[in-house]
Amino acid sequence: MKTLSLKLDDALYARVLAVAKQRGATQSDVVRDAILARLEPSRGKLAGSALDLAKDLAGCVTGPSDLSTSKAHLRGFGR
Repeated sequence: MKTLSLKLDDALYARVLAVAKQRGATQSDVVRDAILARLEPSRGKLAGSALDLAKDLAGCVTGPSDLSTSKAHLRGFGR
């Protein structure tokens, strides 16, 4: 395995340290995984349903809860 040196600003270094601690991995493992995820896009893709991928957006819109079923809301739709 080859050695590569790089410079990170304090904020990025802190993020690498935090992820390494969370995973119980080395800093090298975290950086290596991040590089591989960037160079191999299919590896970094998330699997799951559309709801899994957009769960942070689900329920973020306010409005009538019966919009798709209420005839009052559908009156004039498409005109």
